[in-house]
Amino acid sequence: MRFKFAYAVSIAAAVAMATACGKKDESGASTQASATNTAPASAAPAAPAASEATVVKIGHVAPLTGTQAHLGKDNENGARLALEEISAQGLTIDGHSIHLELDSQDDAADPRTGEEVAQKLVDDHVVAVIGHMNSGVSIPASKIYSDAGIAEISPSTTNPQYTKQGYKTTFRVVATDALQGPVLANYALKTLHAKKVVVVDDSSAYGRGLADEFSKTMQAGGVKIAAREQTTEKARNYKAILTKIKRIQPDVVMYGGMDVTGGPFAKEAAALGIKAKILAGDGACTSQLPDLAGDAVQNVVCSEAGLALAKMDKGADFEKKYEARFHQPVQIYAPFTYDAMYLIVDAMKRANSVEAAKVLAAIATTDFNGLTGHIAFDDKGDLKAGTITLYDFKDKKKDVLDVVKQ
Repeated sequence: MRFKFAYAVSIAAAVAMATACGKKDESGASTQASATNTAPASAAPAAPAASEATVVKIGHVAPLTGTQAHLGKDNENGARLALEEISAQGLTIDGHSIHLELDSQDDAADPRTGEEVAQKLVDDHVVAVIGHMNSGVSIPASKIYSDAGIAEISPSTTNPQYTKQGYKTTFRVVATDALQGPVLANYALKTLHAKKVVVVDDSSAYGRGLADEFSKTMQAGGVKIAAREQTTEKARNYKAILTKIKRIQPDVVMYGGMDVTGGPFAKEAAALGIKAKILAGDGACTSQLPDLAGDAVQNVVCSEAGLALAKMDKGADFEKKYEARFHQPVQIYAPFTYDAMYLIVDAMKRANSVEAAKVLAAIATTDFNGLTGHIAFDDKGDLKAGTITLYDFKDKKKDVLDVVKQ
């Protein structure tokens, strides 16, 4: 189906005459969907006549309130920065001017809320969705997008189950815990030469899944897990668990959870005199972890399910643009939402359409060189070549230890 345009003399008329593909708003000139050809982030998009362009909505979902809001806002900022760059350059599909809008929703890191806002995005007729941030929200929400035939590209969901459900609409631009867990375990085995290990998770789909993958690799390497403990995403006191751990005297404690719980966990462990190295995954591996863990961050090694910003070819340029636009540092996955936005626009161009079904088909055949590296998907929607970066902390800043490629 080709575009349906209704020419109007006012924004109100344009809204009234909108089709499922979009409504009349602003126009612009043609652009290339490449993360390396970008306008300054601070540049204001051109503002041509409202009745000359079709509005196309791209969804974004993350926790924008609550304890994980700093991470969700970071993701939203990355997507918004890309959209503003594309808008400043102008976008034309099938000979028609396109005005992109970011339809951003707050899922509060809650599965039920995630399903509700997923349905809202479907009802808003978005062409594709960037999100969700958390595995425990992405997995249940993915059925809603699948039923609607709308692509969901997660910038940070690492639980393998997300793409094992058989849906043709699920994609991710990061590696999975099937790679991240073993990388952390191999560091414990081969670098730390751990003999006694305790595993703790926050009971979330993400934390539990990562801890499971880590434990399987440790056991395959001949190390028995001395204890497996669970806390919650809302816990703030870990004395009971840490007292048990202190009695065990492990070489390594692996923590599966987010920075808001992982930081205090590491801080309390140090206060109790626990000497074990603490390993954590990407949920805890943020620029805010030093503030949450204090001096105990020096005892943490964590992983990120992608290439480090410092190792990306255009990483320094992105960091400069991001900080100039949002006046705060990159937390972790903003570069991946940035790429997801460019990837969706690239798919629209290749499909020569803004119909969700056609864009979905084009996303599946993506061959895209972005800020975060080369992006191509396998038949499940996972990256064909994932990367895990290991970090420690020096002067309370993340420092790359190693990069492991799939």
